[in-house]
Amino acid sequence: MQIDHVAIVVKDLDAAVRLYTQTLGFREVYREVVYDQGVEAVGLAAGESIVELLRPLSETSPIAKYRGEAETRLHHTAYRVGDLQAKLDELKARGVRLIDERPRQGAHGNLIAFLHPKSTGGVLIELCQPPQASTTPF
Repeated sequence: MQIDHVAIVVKDLDAAVRLYTQTLGFREVYREVVYDQGVEAVGLAAGESIVELLRPLSETSPIAKYRGEAETRLHHTAYRVGDLQAKLDELKARGVRLIDERPRQGAHGNLIAFLHPKSTGGVLIELCQPPQASTTPF
């Protein structure tokens, strides 16, 4: 596995994008709305790494409640895998609690699944499998 991205929930997406692109020199590589997750996602590249900024589509959504009153809050780390379903099956057999037992569609064409923080030391972990034609998110 390798790191795919680190996701940060933000209150003001445009201000956060300006900070990362204009101030820090990151490059925007994707922007999309993921309706079933209730977010607008912007992927920003810094070298071979991605920071994904997430703006809740509603202030009553779980991800907005997670952010709370903060302007930004680290949400999850994501790791890239070659066969997501096989990895989920392996982790379940090892006793890891899964939020998603089957892959679902995520941002940027990835298949995704989340591991429960109670099994990962309190950190929300996303596993993602890029589309077959892509080995990197940008």
